[in-house]
This record gives sequence, structure tokens and C-alpha cells, in this order.
Amino acid sequence: MIAALAPTEMPPQMRISCELYHEMIEKGVLTENHRVELIDGYLITKMSIGPSHSAVVTRIERLIDRRVGDLALVRGQNPITIHEYSEPEPDVVVAKFRDDFYASAHPGPSDVLLVIEVADTSLAFDRKAKVPLYAASGIPETWLVDLTNGELQVFRKPEGANYSETLVLKAGDVVPLPGLEGITLAVSDMGL
Repeated sequence: MIAALAPTEMPPQMRISCELYHEMIEKGVLTENHRVELIDGYLITKMSIGPSHSAVVTRIERLIDRRVGDLALVRGQNPITIHEYSEPEPDVVVAKFRDDFYASAHPGPSDVLLVIEVADTSLAFDRKAKVPLYAASGIPETWLVDLTNGELQVFRKPEGANYSETLVLKAGDVVPLPGLEGITLAVSDMGL
């Protein structure tokens, strides 16, 4: 069994590029039933979404969409192309407005104002893999909605694979939407 092999005994692994990933989707090798996303060249199985997770994602999408109107686009559980080997599907993305609604290509890091991941069972993976990926790509701000602890973790000011500023907010706190001056959200409105 592969799991029993030591890392030094493992044969070389093949990283999948976004181009190959898209080809696999177009040819039907991967379908929506596979529930995967491409992270650093590897197909990662997405966690199942429970009712509370789904409700919080829907609530956040609606709150932000109502506040930003045509100033930005709110995209729920849709891909963003980070680089040649990563195309994650964050729970919510606030992207710069485009008339074509990104019909010609998924938003890239320079298009993204904010990434939001809602986490319960995926908390460790989101914090250790996805947040650093977003920071390394230069996405200005990432929010991690921690359903287990009832808090919003805000990561700002990317520096390499880390954010230099981290805030932990709870009900009663208010957070501004990055790149959209004067628009804020109350943490309690997110269902925390």
C-alpha cells in the first residue's frame, strides 16, 4: 500500500496544471460529482457541506452583494486561478467588477479583493494550505469564518506565504470590505 511507504520510498508524483485540469473536465474525466479542487497541482477532495456551512455562505454572499451592488462581483464557490497549478474554489470571492462577469477566464489574484473560506471540518486545511496560498499570490485579504469557535479570522497584508496582520473578530465587531471604501459588515450578521 502507498500509505505504508516512507516519503523517500515514494516514486515521483505528477503535478496537474490548470490546463490539464480543464482538459480533464472538458473530456468528462472529472465531473461535478468528483467534488475536487486543484491546489498546488494536486486534486483535493472538497469537504461535504453541512446545513450550517451552507447557510453561512449564502448569508455572507447575500450581505455582501446587497452592499456592493455594481462596485464588485460576489462569486460563491466558483474557481479563481491562482497560478499554473492552483485553481481553488473558495466559498465566497469578492472580485473587481467586469462587464463580462469573468466569462472569458476565472478571476486571478489581481482581480480578487477578498477571499472568504467558511470552515468547520476543513478549518485546519483552510488555515494551513489555503490561507498561505492566497497570501503567496498577493490576494490583499482573506477571511476564515470559523464556525466551530464562532469567530472571524481576518488575514491582511500579504508578505510571501503569510499575512502580516491577523485579527480575530467576534459578534459585536464590524469589519470593512477591502477595496470598497465605507462598506462594512457586522460579524453577527454573518451568522456567528
